[in-house]
Amino acid sequence: MATKKLQIPSLGLGTNKVGGHNLFNNLKDENGYAVVRKALDSGIELLDTAYMYGKGRSEEIIGDVIQDYDRSKIIIATKAAQDPNNNLELNNSPEFLKQSVEDALKRLKTDYIDIFYIHFPDETTPKYEAVAALNELKQAGKIRAIGVSNFSLDQIKEANRDGLVDIVEDNYSLVHREAEKTLMPYLNEQNIAFVPYFPLASGLLTGKYALSDHDKFKQFSSDEFKSIIDALDEVKAIGEKHNATVAQTILAWYIADPGISTVIPGARLEKQVVSNAGSMKVQLSDDEYKKIDSLFKKF
Repeated sequence: MATKKLQIPSLGLGTNKVGGHNLFNNLKDENGYAVVRKALDSGIELLDTAYMYGKGRSEEIIGDVIQDYDRSKIIIATKAAQDPNNNLELNNSPEFLKQSVEDALKRLKTDYIDIFYIHFPDETTPKYEAVAALNELKQAGKIRAIGVSNFSLDQIKEANRDGLVDIVEDNYSLVHREAEKTLMPYLNEQNIAFVPYFPLASGLLTGKYALSDHDKFKQFSSDEFKSIIDALDEVKAIGEKHNATVAQTILAWYIADPGISTVIPGARLEKQVVSNAGSMKVQLSDDEYKKIDSLFKKF
């Protein structure tokens, strides 16, 4: 889907487990390198990263790997807001964002960033001023699309006062669907692309959990958790018709959703990348798409 001008592939790689040593235990850089290479070798063309994924380490790993590939065929998205010079306090000031882009370009070893997001809103900066600063960098060719992440609808509207926001990233999955009511109508109206993070709901939607695992997902009541597990059993049956796993079938649902521009599941290991890439081959029928949608409608 196009974000006004930038073409975005339907499946990307979320890279918080690539170099994100501050976020996850027991990560190995060699696995991070292998995951990014495997993604690019498997036809995944979008890499979604952020300064906070290892405080720049994820960007550095991606920057190393892409030297061996055709940069023009890779979409790189990164984000900043946490100020390394102020205890990681959120900062959306024009000066900070401009410096963050320059720093990210160096770590990524590239001369442009396809999508640059304001990772989180701060409490003081007028959002249209933050976006205007990014637009200067867009006009200079240093970034190609302007994004905001974790913004409320009111903050998105403020950021988009001059029609400069290209893309929004926020928490969304089949079991976390508030964005359908709160964000998507405005985004569709404004032709702003939408990218969900946590599409597999921290592993819940991969089908690897059973009723006995409810204690790992306390945000859902017992009844809600049971309905999710029951729904995933039906997703499994749909997936079997396509020789697809539950996770691949769920990802295929997002890919088929016209309201979603790209889906960015993460991966710690190469085999997970290969599995995710397999979702691009799953072609759900209209009836199957509607069935999966209805199974999770209550969320």
